[in-house]
Amino acid sequence: QVQLVESGGGLVQAGGSLRLSCAASGRTYAMGWFRQAPGKQREFVAGISASGGARYYADLVKGRFTISRDNAKDTVYLQMNSLKPEDTAVYYCAADAFQRVPGPSAAEYDYWGQGTQVTVSS
Repeated sequence: QVQLVESGGGLVQAGGSLRLSCAASGRTYAMGWFRQAPGKQREFVAGISASGGARYYADLVKGRFTISRDNAKDTVYLQMNSLKPEDTAVYYCAADAFQRVPGPSAAEYDYWGQGTQVTVSS
């Protein structure tokens, strides 16, 4: 069983930046970030392969967010720039126990963090 712990959320003004971190308690393969705003379904934000060589982004965040990982630290990051009020949501880290390439469906992931709130004010 792998535990994921997110950190780095908070309140920021539109146009600002935040960096989220997700520390895993053990080895993981593909990892991803999802978010869920009130009244909406959880949606894929970004994913990264086990090696870190392949990265995928939702169209809404492409060019503004960057996912990365440090396998020596079992940690994945999400650098969020040019934040918009519509980015406000609880952000979740997810890890796949088997697949090396991340997918956009939440059902593909085996482990989830508790979530961290990101609020962007206008």
